[in-house]
Amino acid sequence: MDDPSRDAGTAARLIPLWLAEAAENDPRTAEAYRRAWEDGGRVLPEAAQELADWTTARVTDTGFNEDEGPIRPGPRITVADKEAVHRWLRAGGHRV
Repeated sequence: MDDPSRDAGTAARLIPLWLAEAAENDPRTAEAYRRAWEDGGRVLPEAAQELADWTTARVTDTGFNEDEGPIRPGPRITVADKEAVHRWLRAGGHRV
């Protein structure tokens, strides 16, 4: 069963990671996204799809063993985490 508060918690855990990685590629845009997040827990409309794509690309806990998939440094991101972020974004009115 979907739990909006759990989805929000998952988003709150992953968004800082996304923002840090985004800052490496485009510091100015990432700073605008970070301000929106820190000032009101918002994801700007233009950032929503980027966050959804990043979350999808960073799924690391797929059930594959080391020989079948890449190992990424950093936190484990599950398919359930990705789905939670996508639900959270949709609940906030974003199209993902």
